[in-house]
Amino acid sequence: MKHTIKELEDIASQVRRDIVRMVHGCQSGHPGGSLGCADFMTALYFEVMNHNTDFNMDGIGEDLFFLSNGHISPVWYSVLARSGYFDIAELATFRKLNARLQGHPTTHEHLPGVRIASGSLGQGFSVAIGAAMAKKLNKDKSLVFTLHGDGELQEGQNWEAIMFAPFNKVDNLISTIDYNGQQIDGPTEKVLSLDNLQAKFEAFGWHVITSDGNDMDNICKALHYAKSLTGKGRPILNLMSTQMGYGVDYMVGSHKWHGTAPNDAQLESALGQISSSLSDY
Repeated sequence: MKHTIKELEDIASQVRRDIVRMVHGCQSGHPGGSLGCADFMTALYFEVMNHNTDFNMDGIGEDLFFLSNGHISPVWYSVLARSGYFDIAELATFRKLNARLQGHPTTHEHLPGVRIASGSLGQGFSVAIGAAMAKKLNKDKSLVFTLHGDGELQEGQNWEAIMFAPFNKVDNLISTIDYNGQQIDGPTEKVLSLDNLQAKFEAFGWHVITSDGNDMDNICKALHYAKSLTGKGRPILNLMSTQMGYGVDYMVGSHKWHGTAPNDAQLESALGQISSSLSDY
């Protein structure tokens, strides 16, 4: 491993501090899903992916990542900064006018690490499949990783892409679903039930694995296992269980923190629960 599990957990803890501070600083943003995916994103960027902080859009010879549920940009921005794509001090500009760190990732801001604008949900699979097929045509053995919200699977475009990938043997793609059961309007089971996602993806021809996205050891093992399944004729789906707002007791499991910023007292409470392993920005 590049890092011990304890080192990765410490990084993820700092990422969580970044998230609540960023969203509080502008009183806008999406802390719930960001907190829930902090362990996954840390594992991906610090342990699993072969990526280059000397960023270029082509990404030839390196693994690519696409964030489909772009509203959880705080966790991505923190991980990009902490892994060396840009100075961590820039996190203080989140959602500010003329800043590169907009509420949803954009490409015209030329922020290192960002290859597509994502905000309209349901498009991540399509983009990633195109990138993965391009890598195969270019004889590039690198992989493509994606992250999606479970609520965004209610969008129809996903299912066209989910059907397309196995048929075309896009086997250099590892997609992860943040399966937290919450979306902006409430629990997914009440808004529009997703039913048995594992059975659905398997019926479409994907190789499905399951993981605990809030257990660093488990998510690292799951992602390494997913990599071992590539090149075998099928795309891989990591169905990852998480808790929205993980790490902050008053946010855990509540859709109310999908897109709500903490006030001063709530920020103080959150920071009191999340240890600082690195320096705050």
